[in-house]
Amino acid sequence: MVFLAVMASLPLVYKLIIYEEQKDLEIRSERSLLKEHSKALTAMMLMFLGMAIAFTILYIVLPQEMTSEVFRVQSQTIANLNQQVTGKVSQTTLLSRIFLNNIKVLIFCIIFSFIYGSGALFILTWNASVIGTAAGNFIRTRLAQYASAAGLQKMGAFFYVGSLCVLRYLIHGIPEILAYFVAALAGGIISVAIIRKEYTTKNFQRVVLDVSDLVLLSVLILFIAALLEVFVTPALF
Repeated sequence: MVFLAVMASLPLVYKLIIYEEQKDLEIRSERSLLKEHSKALTAMMLMFLGMAIAFTILYIVLPQEMTSEVFRVQSQTIANLNQQVTGKVSQTTLLSRIFLNNIKVLIFCIIFSFIYGSGALFILTWNASVIGTAAGNFIRTRLAQYASAAGLQKMGAFFYVGSLCVLRYLIHGIPEILAYFVAALAGGIISVAIIRKEYTTKNFQRVVLDVSDLVLLSVLILFIAALLEVFVTPALF
């Protein structure tokens, strides 16, 4: 399932990375360059949200037996993550755990994009499937509490739980995934530049500077996402 989603998205992401690498050679202002990159990042974020919503809908509408089989690996991943953050730990310790774990994913995004061009797409699609599994399970669990309701009341309960689920996971999820996309874009740009042998030209220094800025920006966004996950999301939900 994840593999099919990756194959369908691969041409779009690969073309985007090539297009963004070309901008490094044409635009001299770093601020203008980052502004131009934001268009590609917006497209990638919308693609990711579409994937996450699609996986969530699949989790909800598929029969329980099929859901357990199709999303078995994702459910096990969520269970393992929950075991790591349970127990009496300080918020500072939890923050460091989450941030360091996310940094590992960030590094893999950069490496995969550098080696395979758009290889980080698999990691990001996998994350979309995990988020879809968590969101779908959250909606199903909460809806069970309203099983006795009927008609418009049940419909109202569905929209309430669905909205609650979206807020719970997207408050920290959006900046976190954005950081991964920024890192993936950085790895992809340097990969395309090397394939085109631009390291032999003067323009390569500009490419390296842009990639460095993108990596630093992704780490900053990831830290903000970790702060939201540790301090804001638990306070609201």
